[in-house]
Amino acid sequence: MSRCGAVARPLLARQLLLLPPASSSSLRAFTTSSSSNNAAVVDSQTTTAATTSSSSSSSSPSSSSAAADTSSSSSPSPLDLDPDTVLPAFEAPLIKAGKMPVGSRRRRVAMRSSMAGPDGGLPFEQLPYQAFQEARAVLAADRADKLGQIRTQLARIARLEAQQQQQQEQPDAVSGGGQQQKQQRSMRDTRIASLRRHVERLKILADANDPLVKKRFEDGLGDMNKPIYRHYAEKKWRAYDYRLIAQRIKQFSIVPDLLPKLDPTADVQLFFRRAKVAPGSVVPSAVSELPPRLRVQLFDAGERLVTVAVVDADVPDLDADAFSKRCHFLAANVPLGPTAGSLPLGRIRDADAQLALPWLPPHAQKGSPYHRLAVVLLEQQAGAPVDVAKLKATVGRDAFSLKSLRDRFALKPFGFAMFRAVWDDDTAAVMARHALPGADVELRPSRVRSLKPPVKPRGWEAKRQGPKYRHLWKYTKRIRGISNARGWIKKR
Repeated sequence: MSRCGAVARPLLARQLLLLPPASSSSLRAFTTSSSSNNAAVVDSQTTTAATTSSSSSSSSPSSSSAAADTSSSSSPSPLDLDPDTVLPAFEAPLIKAGKMPVGSRRRRVAMRSSMAGPDGGLPFEQLPYQAFQEARAVLAADRADKLGQIRTQLARIARLEAQQQQQQEQPDAVSGGGQQQKQQRSMRDTRIASLRRHVERLKILADANDPLVKKRFEDGLGDMNKPIYRHYAEKKWRAYDYRLIAQRIKQFSIVPDLLPKLDPTADVQLFFRRAKVAPGSVVPSAVSELPPRLRVQLFDAGERLVTVAVVDADVPDLDADAFSKRCHFLAANVPLGPTAGSLPLGRIRDADAQLALPWLPPHAQKGSPYHRLAVVLLEQQAGAPVDVAKLKATVGRDAFSLKSLRDRFALKPFGFAMFRAVWDDDTAAVMARHALPGADVELRPSRVRSLKPPVKPRGWEAKRQGPKYRHLWKYTKRIRGISNARGWIKKR
């Protein structure tokens, strides 16, 4: 082990790795307990040492150490089989059994030290570390202050809403009072909305530094109905995934080819046959024959209805010698929330209320460039479901315009994912199974001749290639077709 690794690894982890499981219970972290408890720990360590020395006297040191290693490796303790407390030596068998270790190794060692006592251990928030408990006291006082501010702001909101309700019930007393009341109502609505945003921010700040909240989020046990877990999820998404999808939007010219503006505000992950597809990856035709599954994570509260559209932006139009767009899937009135994020497109089958265009397998003709398949999620207006019959009558697969769909039904794009399709060995079979034309056509690029006049040769050598400068040909650059140093140009 290098010096850096020896310094970085916790001391408690090294002790737990070197000692057998029987002696791991005698280790105790730093605590401010009484001397009697410390004396009990010393007595237990002495008893363990005496037992070990008596057993080693009856056999050779090498055989006893081998037996101890065999017993420790063959019979792991219950803590070694727990994903929350497993040590590095037992990670491989645990993963092979189908259980993934939870958290980092440093965290698992801390959890193991708190659970290895004779009384069954202490909860995570009651670890006997002096600095840890003092920090928790500071955080508890800060949280109490934030909760007091939340109660104060909620009382203000209730008072403003009561005043607004009272003014709505009273008729206008004087002429011109209606306009004044409208202005006051507008200002009051703005004030209430501002106070509610402030309350949501206070809810996040109240639990932002709580170690238990961070532990639950890292373990994947956070409740997305609470704003603090949505805040952590959005912060993690914007650290990398948002930057990646924004880069793909710019790289593949999604803006302005499909929409004039697109800024994702939700995490949309694409899965084909239980395999996650990175944004912009090429998906084989046999894999994309079946509809994908979307995993959508929203970062704001409340249920909503969304419209899902899958658009091919690179369909060759041979008559116009250009490219058009094709809709491969379109569904509306799909419920979505911060906790229900799984969205299998194959299970949307209600043709009267949701499904407008069923799934059409992506296919690229031989010789055509790669096709960009964009998966766009558009939020509908609150309480205004889309009329699917009208959607079917106005929208078709060919010559599809996502911008027209957005403007016609007042939709707002908020989620994006994409993949690509190219011609491969299975494309012809997929097109034959779904009766798609064009499998027997191979596209070839046509050469476009330049309309510019030919450029005359320039430079000292180009000006002295004529018969007038024949005596200088031996000094010119020997280029086939231009120089005559080796007789390549026929003499006249």
